[in-house]
Amino acid sequence: MDAHFDLCIIGSGSGNSLIDERFDDWSIAMVERGVFGGTCLNVGCIPSKMLIYPADLIETIRHAGELGVHATLDHRDWLAVRDRTFGRIDPIAAGGRDYRAGLDNVTLFEADARFVDAKTLQVGDQRITADRFVIAAGARARLPNIPGIDAVHAHTSDTIMRIDRVPERLAILGGGFIAVELGHVFEAFGADVTMMLRGDRLLIHEDIEISRRFTEQFANRAKLIRFATPTRIVPDGDGCRIELDTPMGAVTVEADALLVATGRVPNGGQLNVEAAGVRLDELGYVLTDTTLETASPGIWALGDVRNPLQLKHLANLEARVVQHNLLHPDDRRSFDERFVPHAVFTNPQIGSVGLTEAHAEMHGRPFVTAGGPWRTPRVARNCSLIARPTSSSAPMSSARRLRSSSSSWSKACDSVRPSSRWQATSSTRTRR
Repeated sequence: MDAHFDLCIIGSGSGNSLIDERFDDWSIAMVERGVFGGTCLNVGCIPSKMLIYPADLIETIRHAGELGVHATLDHRDWLAVRDRTFGRIDPIAAGGRDYRAGLDNVTLFEADARFVDAKTLQVGDQRITADRFVIAAGARARLPNIPGIDAVHAHTSDTIMRIDRVPERLAILGGGFIAVELGHVFEAFGADVTMMLRGDRLLIHEDIEISRRFTEQFANRAKLIRFATPTRIVPDGDGCRIELDTPMGAVTVEADALLVATGRVPNGGQLNVEAAGVRLDELGYVLTDTTLETASPGIWALGDVRNPLQLKHLANLEARVVQHNLLHPDDRRSFDERFVPHAVFTNPQIGSVGLTEAHAEMHGRPFVTAGGPWRTPRVARNCSLIARPTSSSAPMSSARRLRSSSSSWSKACDSVRPSSRWQATSSTRTRR
């Protein structure tokens, strides 16, 4: 039987935070096909940081002697750390689901959903309509299209944090923040880690000097295979063999477990949003204006489904903007994403805000750097001095504008890194 609502929210991550007492007289549908609470709570920020802190303690003990503090690491109890982590997280997810389901004005739909038209959503075997929609359906792990990958148990960040034991040999495909954070965790807990990189550096989205220095440091803990293109993955007992093409010839990596950390795919396409008049960019992200409304009036989007930066604090800010605009349609706020801080919780930790030097130079932005042992300033293109990191005072949405123009975010990143030959397909595992 069809049902009509004032508001339909698709996704229970940051989209869940939209509902407060100001919506008590609204009829609300909430659609969630997976675990309640979204990526951050269940498979992202929170569990990873709860595992990273014990890994940091292990690294501190390892190097304490360099500071004259002599400590001994007697035992690393992975199961105790894992169970503490998810013993706290899982009840929060379950409690959040039960709370929302218990509200008189909220109806929870727990099934896959697809838009039929601008105001109609097919949810499982039901159709619902709403005056307003918020698409907050997040993103999912990406699996490259490598021959044999379906024949092995390839972990993503969705699954690796819940494993029962630390593998003796862990192979990691990728070199971004998920790869280096979880590589830090499992190396600290005793795994022999091999990382297979499509380029020559880890964390290629960071400033080049930071990326190079971090790569040098992390190479002391993990084996790095650079400019590697996986050609085949073969089951090998309980583990696998990854065959690689490199500039030095063919290389085979033997592993007890494989972690694939090659990025994430926004879920807008799975929702068939284009049937509702919602536009996607070339990477599959939902396009919005600065108020976060899509091309289809009354349909809004927030979080990882629209923003390739995929940061929880950014999604929470987006949620506050959408919340205000839903409640005050005649007094809308715009979303400014020019200055977005981020951190990588590996070891050593990395933090940044604003454009990198490479991006500033590419877009003709004036900047100044200080480097070398004498901290000598270098000014780009004889421009006036502006402290780095910075953005122009002219309005610019760091993800949205770069992605919607010819100088897209992906093209900007590709221009400062070797292009990848990995052809990605979607994982059947989902995060939202």
